[in-house]
Amino acid sequence: MFGIVRPCTHRLTDGLKTEWMAHLCGLCLALRADHGQFARVVTNYDGLIVSVLTEAQAGVTAGGRRTAGPCPLRAMRTAPVARGEGARLAAAVSLVLASAKVRDHVADRDGLLARRPVAAAARRVARSWDRAGARTGRALGFDTAVLVDAVDRQTGIEALAGPGTSLLAVTEPTETATAAAFAHTAVLAGRPGNAAPLAEAGRLFGRLAHLLDAVEDQAADAESGAWNPLTATGTSRAEARRLADDALHGIRLALRDAEFADGRLVHVLLAHELRTSVDRAFGTPSCSHRAAGSGHGPVPGNPYGAQGPGPYGPQGGGNPYGGGTPYGGTPYGPGAGGPHGGGPGGLPPQFGGGVPQAPKPRGFLAGCAMFTWLFCTCQICCAKEYEGPWSRKKREGCCRDCDCSPGCGDCCCPCDGC
Repeated sequence: MFGIVRPCTHRLTDGLKTEWMAHLCGLCLALRADHGQFARVVTNYDGLIVSVLTEAQAGVTAGGRRTAGPCPLRAMRTAPVARGEGARLAAAVSLVLASAKVRDHVADRDGLLARRPVAAAARRVARSWDRAGARTGRALGFDTAVLVDAVDRQTGIEALAGPGTSLLAVTEPTETATAAAFAHTAVLAGRPGNAAPLAEAGRLFGRLAHLLDAVEDQAADAESGAWNPLTATGTSRAEARRLADDALHGIRLALRDAEFADGRLVHVLLAHELRTSVDRAFGTPSCSHRAAGSGHGPVPGNPYGAQGPGPYGPQGGGNPYGGGTPYGGTPYGPGAGGPHGGGPGGLPPQFGGGVPQAPKPRGFLAGCAMFTWLFCTCQICCAKEYEGPWSRKKREGCCRDCDCSPGCGDCCCPCDGC
């Protein structure tokens, strides 16, 4: 899991790009310094937001930066990196949540973890990460037990969820965990008045993280038979989108109530880039907050605007055959992919037609190795499409279809109102 906030570095100004990289590298190096080289595999984009929030409230101090040595991920260049309590808190949170992910993979017997010796080794790693995260948390005055408790409750909530269950009941543990982490940044920064608004921002951020993961994985989960919160609760994508847009609006309002020494990077990540993440997950790269039917933008999921059902008129429904052919919806008959039946492209089964099978997920250790390869080769950022290291689901690189329009002032975000 790399995080939902994956900013295109071309869209950041030079100064903000440097700051973002400083926090990303700071999280990675804090993990190495406090917990060893192997702990660096839990570096993720969302975790660094904790570091960003801490520094945005306290301001950059003389001891808040250090020059790191050459790194392959920076093309063997040195760079200023964030250091201090914010980076250490981000490391502690990342470790505990990664530990929970490992235990989940062990319980599901994914990949190599189906083998007892590998599963036993993974459990030892998870326990060591739990202890390390708790140790760092205690040193910073943060009780990581709230994160562990949230993860433990998630399994029970999912087991009880069914049609009619509120989706917000399923996302509650994630909301609680992120709210606690966001709120503690106010304590570290010496701004206790920010604790309440940042807890609210964190709660809604956790909701978004859970929602977007469910939306992106729903089709693949249906193929593999895996549990998905949208499918299990019978929540439509339209309702999920409404909840996501409400969460985006709530985060902006919460950030407006907080005081920052320099909130530019926080605003870019949690207003602009988070909105982009929602649009990417729902397949609507246009303005997400414009009202459906207003005439000012497309309805989510309909590229032909609020009124137009498709390029073929009201009867076509987006189908050039309009459902009025003697064969049903296509000239090849209902459900057929072509003149031979079969699957995509109309190939008969003997030539590869039929429904493609979802690839089998990798185990934890194999996924870590693949993550390192993808990260070091910059495919996570620059590839048009790559295979997720653990899930093996298709992912898009961060910079795919990037309009690279820097800063604020675009039609989608009146920043004076954020």
